[in-house]
Amino acid sequence: MNLQNALPNEIRAQIRSGALQVPTSGMAKGYVQANVVILPSKYAYDFLKFCFRNPKTCPLLDVSEVGSPSFMKYGKEADIRTDVGLYRLYKDGKFVEEYQDITDLYTDDLVSFLIGCSFTFEHALLEAGIPVRHIEENHNVPMYITNIPATPSGTFQGNITVSMRPMTMAEAIKATEITTQFKEVHGTPIHIGNPSEIGIQNLATPDFGDSVNIKPNEVPVFWGCGVTPQSVALDAKPEIMITHAPGHMFITDVKDSEMSH
Repeated sequence: MNLQNALPNEIRAQIRSGALQVPTSGMAKGYVQANVVILPSKYAYDFLKFCFRNPKTCPLLDVSEVGSPSFMKYGKEADIRTDVGLYRLYKDGKFVEEYQDITDLYTDDLVSFLIGCSFTFEHALLEAGIPVRHIEENHNVPMYITNIPATPSGTFQGNITVSMRPMTMAEAIKATEITTQFKEVHGTPIHIGNPSEIGIQNLATPDFGDSVNIKPNEVPVFWGCGVTPQSVALDAKPEIMITHAPGHMFITDVKDSEMSH
């Protein structure tokens, strides 16, 4: 199967069967990919507010009904319990383990959130001739926790996480213009250039994902990242929280073209 041109339901079926267990960057060209956060219903309102207050890092796309494994718009036929390649379970703010299927963990009290992912705008960058290094090198995108505080909501507070793509300054300007059109999936970069200004000491050691090569004429370009809730949850300490593993996104039924305006 050509994963780049495959339809979302075809890829989700492959993931559900266990046949596909790799990061989803570059898959289902033209369709929105989403970060996943699953929480007990008592945290849902605070988390909803957290997303609303931090749209660059947590652009909210859809929310399930309490206990429902599917989504009204972004995945009616999908099953959030089986259709993500790799999940992470956190208890009381601590990472416990990874799962390929969370059917046994899912209860009638859980609420699932889909948050916009920068993988969505990568197709637009590639079509404009802008390199996306982690796709070139067949890696997961590098992600870093910054010193920039998110706007808190209830128990949810902490610093935002960013993803990084190296490019020339001319390409960075072009990429900024392109991603202005994608407000629902992080929009424009948060920072361009010196990583230490946002608290990143070493680009070779990302907090999530894999490091990539940066060429001599390139600068690092940082976008808000939907992994932010995972780092923020370390402070919130909900008794249970399930997320996607970084890079393993939920592929939705909504087209990128519906995101850009």
